[in-house]
Amino acid sequence: MNPTDIQIRAASWHAVPIQLRIPLKFGAETVTSVVCARVCLEVERADGTLAKGWGETPLSVQWVWPSSVAYVERLNALVDFCNRLTRAYADFRASGHAFEVGHAFLQEVLPSLLHEANAALPSGVDIPHLAALVCASPFDLALHDAYGVAHGVPTYSTYCKPWMDKDLSHYLQPAEDAHGVDFHGLYPADFFRPAPETHLLAWHLVGGLDPLEAQDPGAGEVKDGYPSTLCEWIERDGLQALKVKLRGNDAAWDFERLKRVGAIGLARGVHLFTADFNCTVTDPAYVTDILRQLRAQEPALWEKLAYVEQPFPYDLEAHPIPVHTVSEMVPLFLDESAHDWTLVRLGRTLGWNGVALKTCKTQTGALLSLCWARAHGMQLMVQDLTNPMLAQITHALLAAHAPTLAGVETNGMQFYPDASAPEAVIHPGLYRRNHGQIDLTTLKGAGFGYRLEEIQRDLGVPQASATRQE
Repeated sequence: MNPTDIQIRAASWHAVPIQLRIPLKFGAETVTSVVCARVCLEVERADGTLAKGWGETPLSVQWVWPSSVAYVERLNALVDFCNRLTRAYADFRASGHAFEVGHAFLQEVLPSLLHEANAALPSGVDIPHLAALVCASPFDLALHDAYGVAHGVPTYSTYCKPWMDKDLSHYLQPAEDAHGVDFHGLYPADFFRPAPETHLLAWHLVGGLDPLEAQDPGAGEVKDGYPSTLCEWIERDGLQALKVKLRGNDAAWDFERLKRVGAIGLARGVHLFTADFNCTVTDPAYVTDILRQLRAQEPALWEKLAYVEQPFPYDLEAHPIPVHTVSEMVPLFLDESAHDWTLVRLGRTLGWNGVALKTCKTQTGALLSLCWARAHGMQLMVQDLTNPMLAQITHALLAAHAPTLAGVETNGMQFYPDASAPEAVIHPGLYRRNHGQIDLTTLKGAGFGYRLEEIQRDLGVPQASATRQE
């Protein structure tokens, strides 16, 4: 037993409701509000010392569970699942590094817990695995934070020996055609940047409903002091990178949207673009036709198209679509389909050559996907789930350590900037983009460097809490 091992003693979570200032379109649905799950885990070191860690993730129902089932029914199911997770994490007896404990929980407990939760729901209402991971992610993040706090060190400094007992070969297997890839003797830190970034290029999300210029419908309707149009956001924040949300079922609209956003961005100094088709495409020809049209008609924009994100359906195993025709034209990144490294492996065989990491799929899972992808030559990005408050901190830290293609997507300040007001007092550079970047230099101390004792936020009564039953 490693003297630095920890074990969970108690868990609790708070449901923090947030209203969006403007709607955000996700595929066929539109988001107007979200509940953030903020979790606290208490852990015990081998010597009996206690420590607390925190994690947070938006329960973005429309993204994690696209369905015709009523929104409130899906949200209530996820809240109930978080209640179940609270008891399950408190009772989990595994000990070790947070990475080891977190992985054991995801493998040994989460599948059966999800099965039990779905058995209690009405027929035809089933929480997807992605939604279960998002519910588990704030608990997993809190576990990783608690580990660093328990030992008085930054959590990211512990993803190596002597902190971790098991190397990556315990968790990962190389692809059969990947000659020379060997995870023995390697740890997550071996795949990080040589030194974490303190400033990151910030990608701005251009939603399908967002007004681009002053004459567009909806421009100026919300008078709250924040920019209304894409032009205003570029000017205020000095944006240099734009992620364009597309429909995936209307090629003419998608091409014109890309073309127009490109013209506005290029004229104002934007030098990177990406297209996100929102998992609605079923035929790769839909994407390649748009890309060929873009290359022929908009060469300046084509040269600055960094990658394309997840055009195809969520369930990669149910929809194993070969995508080589797309990825041979432009880097093609898995997002919703990349729940864990085994699906990244499957995606690689189908032609995907990039992975969009998200802390909302658990810190443990994101790190494993990072390591597997980098060992096999795949490119990385860190993508947003419109993260506010503490969720923005862990999101940015992953991007600071992961060798991404370019910076990080960050859009919480577009859709609910006031939600993070208490955190922004301590970390102003994380909640407003300046010169097209976010600034991580205020993150300091043990765990994830939240500096929670300085943040004035009243969470009220927990939604659920549990202590380990002896």
